[in-house]
Amino acid sequence: MSNEFHIVVCGSIVPDPLQTLAPQDGPNGPVLQNEMMLPAVLDPWAGHALFEAADLAAKNPGSQVWLVSLGPKAKLQQVMMSVSQKAPFQLVVADGSASGFEDSFETAKTLADTIDGIAGLDKSKMLLFGGWQSASRGSGAVMQMVGELLGVTEQFQGVDKLTVEGDGSLEVLERVEGGAYQKSVVDGAPAVLGWATGELPEPPNNPQIGMQNMQKNMPALQQAKPADLSGTSLSFASVEVPQQRRETRVVKDVPVEEMAKEIVEWIKG
Repeated sequence: MSNEFHIVVCGSIVPDPLQTLAPQDGPNGPVLQNEMMLPAVLDPWAGHALFEAADLAAKNPGSQVWLVSLGPKAKLQQVMMSVSQKAPFQLVVADGSASGFEDSFETAKTLADTIDGIAGLDKSKMLLFGGWQSASRGSGAVMQMVGELLGVTEQFQGVDKLTVEGDGSLEVLERVEGGAYQKSVVDGAPAVLGWATGELPEPPNNPQIGMQNMQKNMPALQQAKPADLSGTSLSFASVEVPQQRRETRVVKDVPVEEMAKEIVEWIKG
């Protein structure tokens, strides 16, 4: 049986986590200091989803992969120069803020509207991929809302493995507590899969794939429509980096029981 999938991967850019990220008040809410100057990378969670999507498409001839990204197109263009060498995909861009301070519902609504506008997308064949979490917000809510807005109710979060069976059904392994997995079977597309790390390594750079991607993706960047995220009523009372606290006391000849008791009392306090 031939299985053709239309795989839509939702993923944006985040500041390089090796940089110092400090919040400050901006004219429309919290922002990161020097945010536009910070080097950016593809969100690692979305990266895993993209690599899994490319692998699935390669195993199922006729399948297509779109990467739908909400972010400032100038920064996206820089990141896509390297990402495009990893896997073949068609880029779809909504030009707007990729900040983790943006309202997750407005972000989901923008992504859903952008996906609705993809020419040639067959929603009966659609697998909606994305990160289970995000390096910018960590709420794990956006993919669920995108799926609901698109009418896709078969949703799986924390996915590490997807197997397409001979009859077209999908076997999904989702992470649960204690290093165990929950195995589910769904008849087929459409479905939403929020990926954890998956099982695939990061693909090596392939300049030929990169050239093919950029030939079709540069027009997508140039023609990106502005994204309207102004409908939110979300506000922040304050935003700050968690303070690190370390108290060290060197002692000798103290019984283990006494140390344990002191630690428990310190935690309770």
